[in-house]
Amino acid sequence: MKRIAIITGASSGMGREFVLQLPAWEQFDELWVIARRAERLEALKSEVSLPVRPISLDLTDPDALRHYADLLETAKPNVGLLANISGFGKFGRYDQIPLEDSLRMIDLNCKALVAMTELTLPYMKRGAKIVNLDSLSAFQPVPYINVYGSTKAFVLSYSRALNRELKPRGIRVMSVNPGWVRTEFFDHALQTSNDAVTYYNKFYEAKDVMATALKDLYRTKKDVSIHGFPVRMQVRLVKLLPHRLVMNVWMKQQKHNKLPDEN
Repeated sequence: MKRIAIITGASSGMGREFVLQLPAWEQFDELWVIARRAERLEALKSEVSLPVRPISLDLTDPDALRHYADLLETAKPNVGLLANISGFGKFGRYDQIPLEDSLRMIDLNCKALVAMTELTLPYMKRGAKIVNLDSLSAFQPVPYINVYGSTKAFVLSYSRALNRELKPRGIRVMSVNPGWVRTEFFDHALQTSNDAVTYYNKFYEAKDVMATALKDLYRTKKDVSIHGFPVRMQVRLVKLLPHRLVMNVWMKQQKHNKLPDEN
């Protein structure tokens, strides 16, 4: 029985960085790397020291999830690690983001994450780990990133509660909650509006965020990993302050001082 790790969103950004750095922390017989762009997954074969199995899937497609379930049933692997890194966001006011995009965010960021987790859990044993890529936006309501932030609030709650549920099985769940990270995320996020979000207090690099995540996963018992002192301080503040005040600060930072229908 092969002992494997499964990483979604592996074709770019933080998913790719997770794949590249993982062999330094744990050895597996095979890495199953999942994303839509098959050619980028194939390229990982020459960049990683462990055997890589590229699996091209669109996780918002129910047929893709059924195909994934069939792959597990056929291989019957011992899954030592599942990293749900796939996700996307769109910035803009509620009427600037097409409904189709909002629903796809929910489908990928929430529904696919839950499906991947629950389809994989029967193949996980004591000592296995689940990593869910989350966001700083999970800790507060975020106007103009509303649906994306709401999906990430779901991921945070789901991850922490599931971590408790899986304690008797000895399976660990950890969410990774970064601030702004320089990745292809913004190529998609800014398509619906280029002025909904204009203030970015600090950008981090994907390799650094994933380095912290893997360190927290293997050297601590945390259920939430947060990279960067300023981000950790912001999380503490938004836990203490009323959300109305937090949103007022955000709106002022983004220069949304008036509602669209105000003169």
